[in-house]
Amino acid sequence: MTLDEVRGIVQGGESPQVEFKRSTGQRSAAARSICGMLNGRGGHVLFGVTDDGDIVGQEVSDSTRQDIARELSQIEPQVVLDPEIVPVEGDRAVIVISVPGDRTGPYTYDGRPYVRQGPTTRQMEQETYEQRLMENRDPRRRWEARPASNIGVVDLDASEITRTISAAIDRGRMEEPGTRDPEDLLRGLGLMHDGQVLNAAVVLFGEDRLFMPDYPQCLLRMARFRGTTKSEFEDNRQVRGNAFKLFQQAQQFLREHLPIASEVRPDEMEREDAPLYPMEALREALANALCHRDYGLQGGSIGVAIFDDRLEITNTGTLPPGITIEELTEPHTSQIRNDLVADTFYRRGIIEQWGRGTVKMVELTEEAGLVPPEFEERGGEIVVRFRPVHYVPPTRVEHDLSDLQREILKVLAKTGETSLSDVLEALDDVPRRTVQDNLQTLRSLDLVELEGRGRGARWRLAHSE
Repeated sequence: MTLDEVRGIVQGGESPQVEFKRSTGQRSAAARSICGMLNGRGGHVLFGVTDDGDIVGQEVSDSTRQDIARELSQIEPQVVLDPEIVPVEGDRAVIVISVPGDRTGPYTYDGRPYVRQGPTTRQMEQETYEQRLMENRDPRRRWEARPASNIGVVDLDASEITRTISAAIDRGRMEEPGTRDPEDLLRGLGLMHDGQVLNAAVVLFGEDRLFMPDYPQCLLRMARFRGTTKSEFEDNRQVRGNAFKLFQQAQQFLREHLPIASEVRPDEMEREDAPLYPMEALREALANALCHRDYGLQGGSIGVAIFDDRLEITNTGTLPPGITIEELTEPHTSQIRNDLVADTFYRRGIIEQWGRGTVKMVELTEEAGLVPPEFEERGGEIVVRFRPVHYVPPTRVEHDLSDLQREILKVLAKTGETSLSDVLEALDDVPRRTVQDNLQTLRSLDLVELEGRGRGARWRLAHSE
């Protein structure tokens, strides 16, 4: 690695894949970060760089190399990592340890497993560690593929199973099985093994009574906040149930609470209201969360949070190995954490192509004239954030225009941009103060704009973005 390459890494700052250490005196903390990167998507640890990104270098001796090797030897399973020495100036150098990602693992340092969370390192949850151990030893030990304890076919919603099969047949995603016996249908979907119902079947079809206390992670949290922070609720709900129920409940909540964007059509002078975000994109985000979330974490949930200026859909867990946040907006190889759940969603017609959900969200928002959604790993969860092109004041959302206000808008639509005097002349016999007050009301609703001051001031319809 060259010094210019080091500068390029440093310029990007610390991240899940980059960590700075001023010197090898911090090698224990560095080894924990290396362990976390091995359990994630790899990265670089640089000795001789301050937290602020100043490349200061350090002296490198045989003893320095031995200290690093001794620290790295405490990582299990053993992995070969060769530090690179990059000269800076004089006898000082930056030590770069490049960490491969997407390893089998999980890895531990000094007997403890670690993960990267943003630019920091934290200890992996024991439950997650044990789950990854089992999955890596035998893919059949994935949480969704394990037998559900003390649960039989009678504990599942037979009507939901039948609806899934009918939808799959209608879409050509399953041949007619010649039976409607729930047990036979579950076997056909791969949701029973050796006569036992699998966890995936409970997630997809379980009756409500199953989810507390045995499956608390099958939880949907929904909130409509007043304003742009979480300080005040307008509505707050929690629902437990199978994935299809949660999917339906989330969509219903969105239909009830989605902010409305208003646009005045100049040709008709009627306000045209539509959801601020395309429902199809939100539907994709919900389906993605339900298919990809880590159901093995019993404290997890799906979240829907609506603010005045954004909408967030969250799911518990991290991205599957081999996928980065940056790749989500581009075509990428599908890495499904829950193959059985995702396959059933596909057969049902809720998802179309594996690996395209996030790309489709981007396409749908851009078609609607919005900025693409933001993807983020935050505090042990994945966040999909939708934003409008600009902030829409709540007062604009549910406002009925008066006849005079509609007339004012018609005048501005004809003239394009005009003075207050011209508006008064066009309206005829309406008091100046009344027109001014109504223009200011329309302005507060983001329906008209004022350019300039004094005699040069001009009113016009607000630009639609």
